[in-house]
Amino acid sequence: MSWFEKMKSGFKTRSKREIPAGIWSKCPKCGFSTYQQALERNCWICSECNFHYPIGHQYYLELLTDAGTFAELDDALSAADPLRFKDTKRYTDRIRDGKKATGLNEAICTGLGRLGGHPVALGVMDTRFVIGSLGGATGEKISRLIDRAIADRRALIIVSQGAGARMMESAYSLMQMAKISAKLHQLSLAKLPYIAILTDPTYGGITASFAMLGDVILAEPGARIGFAGQEVIKQFLKVESLPEGFQRSETVLRHGFIDQIVRRDELPATVSRLIALLSAGEAAA
Repeated sequence: MSWFEKMKSGFKTRSKREIPAGIWSKCPKCGFSTYQQALERNCWICSECNFHYPIGHQYYLELLTDAGTFAELDDALSAADPLRFKDTKRYTDRIRDGKKATGLNEAICTGLGRLGGHPVALGVMDTRFVIGSLGGATGEKISRLIDRAIADRRALIIVSQGAGARMMESAYSLMQMAKISAKLHQLSLAKLPYIAILTDPTYGGITASFAMLGDVILAEPGARIGFAGQEVIKQFLKVESLPEGFQRSETVLRHGFIDQIVRRDELPATVSRLIALLSAGEAAA
């Protein structure tokens, strides 16, 4: 090996050693590598292809409330195991893992805060807790949040993400769909706005209830939105592939099921303007 080739080989080996793990992130969509601090400053959006990286509930809380204004509600409320469910794993073990991964006792964090100065009641789901599924405690936390929004005259914001109703709780989970829908009707009668924000993924009983009941329904670019998952649909239809963009927010928008696609970094300003617009009638009265 020549001196020049040795030098090139040495540089490559040394470079690989000197780059600590976790400094760079490779976009799962386009493969572009981004310095993680730059990615965080860009709200975890790929600067090359606009891919929105999945993020936990804490980032959305910071994004959608004015600094220092958020106060969590019902943080001790936790899932139960009424059916003593077990598949490949005990349900209690899944709950334990979800708590460890998120720092939450349930798949949603709820609380009160301000956004652009407007008082809001905010709920943010987290797919790291039993894939963000809708369980009995999830529904109870959302219902209590709506009650508080009505009592305090606050706009309601729910950031949805999850695989749907939680099968480990059977009918206990399914009844939450009707329960939350009834509470949202009470919110509507109180003439308070509800802004639904759909992120990736939003499926099943979440889509079939509160995710699609907003006065305004927003979605992040490229978010998967639907009822049954794509693999289930392919198996049912006995096809190997689905149309390009199937169940993505851009396609869902074209078919009129959502109102607007909004980049994550534009969400605070957009939601704040919507709250001002939807609350203008009440302020005038």
